Amino acid sequence: MNPELLALLRCPTCRGRLEPAPEGDSALRCTGGCASFPIAGGVPRLAGEAYVASFGRQWNRFDVARDQEDEAVFLAKTGVHPRDLAGQLVLDAGCGGGRYARLLGRFGAKVIGVDLSDAVDKAAALTARFPDVAIVQADLLDLPIAEGAFDLVFSIGVLHHSPDPRLAFAEIARRVRPGGRLAVWLYRRNTPPQEWLNTALRAATTRMPPRLLESISVGLGVLGGVPVVNTTLNKVFNFSNHPDWTLRVCDNFDWYAPRYQSHHTLPELRRWFEEEGFEDLVDLRPLKAGRLYDRAYDLDLIIGSGVNVAGTRRREQPAPAEPALTTR
Repeated sequence: MNPELLALLRCPTCRGRLEPAPEGDSALRCTGGCASFPIAGGVPRLAGEAYVASFGRQWNRFDVARDQEDEAVFLAKTGVHPRDLAGQLVLDAGCGGGRYARLLGRFGAKVIGVDLSDAVDKAAALTARFPDVAIVQADLLDLPIAEGAFDLVFSIGVLHHSPDPRLAFAEIARRVRPGGRLAVWLYRRNTPPQEWLNTALRAATTRMPPRLLESISVGLGVLGGVPVVNTTLNKVFNFSNHPDWTLRVCDNFDWYAPRYQSHHTLPELRRWFEEEGFEDLVDLRPLKAGRLYDRAYDLDLIIGSGVNVAGTRRREQPAPAEPALTTR
């Protein structure tokens, strides 16, 4: 593992630094002596899968990396072009199968991609040729990464799958250096009827065997390719109309499988940024354009759309000067 990136990892137990164990490339140990952690497939395993098993199945099963699309989506959802990150430290908070970690590696960034699911295996394979990209299995709710170290921290479509999105937000926010940038994309809260129907559907789908849900996702993928239907009916209940068949099926599974799925408002997300000490906030709008889409988006009618904010962490303010002593 790249020594510079290894130096940013911390023991999940005591927050001590980690170093290679005597057995070589198969483990890391805490310098404080409290624990050791396996390295499997080139990935330090600092946590288990817990509540995110569906993502491991999803990202390992589907090949979703698309260079041109990933570049456009990253720019839209972070406000930063990947080429401007060459040589900078970046934390991909919830890297999934590694599509954005690979993208940034191609542009010369130094990246730590963190995910709780065994999608880290796919991410590690996808980024293996980039020595400045490290993939780590860890929990965003208790993030074993150095604080205040990263030029950019981003999380695209991840925190809303946590049992405590606000806590996860605070964890990743603390990893941004003063003057650094944080960008977060979360599912948007839609109208009450859409939310009620989605809750009812997911009450069933989250209990389904994965094979059954995959078959349903394929069926919805077919529906997503039918003109007119795929731009009208999907405002009633969610299914993807992405032009790429594989991504449609993956998007459908991604929506209906996860145990946790929370929806948020733009004022709520902006408040989180402010509470964690960020300024110069920017509301980032989606790639799609057009008067009709924009109107529906602003009315919260686009199921699966997001609220997306980026901001800069305030630099530490200098302590006030001591008042001058006067003598008489």
